[in-house]
Amino acid sequence: QVQLVESGGGLVQAGGSLRLSCAASGRALNIYRTGWFRQAPGKEREFLAHITWSSGNTRFVDSVKGRFTISRDNAKNTMYLQMNSLKPEDTAVYFCALTIQFGDRWDYWGQGTQVTVFS
Repeated sequence: QVQLVESGGGLVQAGGSLRLSCAASGRALNIYRTGWFRQAPGKEREFLAHITWSSGNTRFVDSVKGRFTISRDNAKNTMYLQMNSLKPEDTAVYFCALTIQFGDRWDYWGQGTQVTVFS
């Protein structure tokens, strides 16, 4: 079984930065791609970014391009989301997800970490 644990959320003033981490663990861990999602109160969960572990290729949703970066540390089985120039509308619970194969399905999810941006 694969476990994902997010950390790094918190309270930050608009214009500030946070770095989220997502640590993956489990037997025979095989990571094809990991991604970040968020869900604001009353809204659906939305995709933010993903990274393919073998190539390092990344993809971002338009709303965070230029502000957020995604990276991974293969040795630590950990993914990061560096969030800069945060806005109050970035307030949400942030989730990481992992898939073991190419496609739109995400096999495992973390429990989420709260990010609150105040003006």
